[in-house]
Amino acid sequence: QVQEEGKRHIAKIGVVRFNPFADTGGSQSFTLAILDSEQSGIVMTSLFARHGHRWYIKEVSKSKGKDFELSKEEERAIKIATHI
Repeated sequence: QVQEEGKRHIAKIGVVRFNPFADTGGSQSFTLAILDSEQSGIVMTSLFARHGHRWYIKEVSKSKGKDFELSKEEERAIKIATHI
């Protein structure tokens, strides 16, 4: 039972920093993938711009977006998490 429950705990993390806007400098935006041993969990994306800061969270199931399509940065963060 402990081993089964352990599969749902945080097991893999991947981070990707990027610059989503051509007119601003620096890679202050990022995506964080937090996954369990079955490659399910969430991706959190933080977009930083001059006039604001936004967060987006998507559910992940077996390395794929559950209800929403994943961005290339989100897919890359998942790939990083699953290959460590």
